[in-house]
Amino acid sequence: MNLDLKNKRALVCGSTQGIGKAAAIELAMLGANVTLIARNEQSLKTVKNELPTNGAQLHSYICADFAEPTKLKELVEAFIQRSGPIHILINNTGGPASGPIASAKAEEFLSAFNNHLICNHLLAQTCIEGMKNSGYGRIINVISTSVKIPLPNLGVSNTIRAAVGNWSKTLANELGKFGITVNNVLPGATATQRLSSIIENKAIKTNHGVDAVTKEMISEIPIGRFAEPSEVANAIAFLASPAASYINGINVPVDGGRTGNL
Repeated sequence: MNLDLKNKRALVCGSTQGIGKAAAIELAMLGANVTLIARNEQSLKTVKNELPTNGAQLHSYICADFAEPTKLKELVEAFIQRSGPIHILINNTGGPASGPIASAKAEEFLSAFNNHLICNHLLAQTCIEGMKNSGYGRIINVISTSVKIPLPNLGVSNTIRAAVGNWSKTLANELGKFGITVNNVLPGATATQRLSSIIENKAIKTNHGVDAVTKEMISEIPIGRFAEPSEVANAIAFLASPAASYINGINVPVDGGRTGNL
């Protein structure tokens, strides 16, 4: 099985922590030249120095804020002009705040739509021509299992994640003829800062302890534990590899079996 990403350039969003960081590390281990994107430059420098290298890889970073989609696009365009095409795009952005949909404000939807769908779209547009010209393209969107079944108390997230899922499938249908694949990885409960925040908020709202909420969430997972970010990253890295060349337009749940449908 060919998992070799030597001489491939990967752009990994939200890559200073959690799943994004784990994906960046895994792609670098397979030989890719990795470019990190996040808004904290010191964290970017730290993670860049942690990325594995065989001596020939050139890792880099772009400091950008997903709250400014147009500026993000401009920065990535300038990077591509300097360094060459991106072969692998990992769209990954921290999810919207939890809460019921009935009380969500319109601006929450607009902000999430910009941070997720619009940024994903602009980055894909920026990278697609280079993928076509180089004969290799992988666009992988890290979304959520809510694409399949809406999750309780994540009203804004459920709505925007579904939009991203349909955008992705449409893009996959359009780009397949160029040998560019577009797929979604759907993490379940993963041991990240976001999961900790969700647990803490639920504990406050239900008047239960953090341990009790954690135990309840784990009880819903057939494997009986939360995922490690590296386990989600493994799925991302496989879809980015030559081995996944005929996998296109699908959702891949990485959730320990929690999602209640196929």
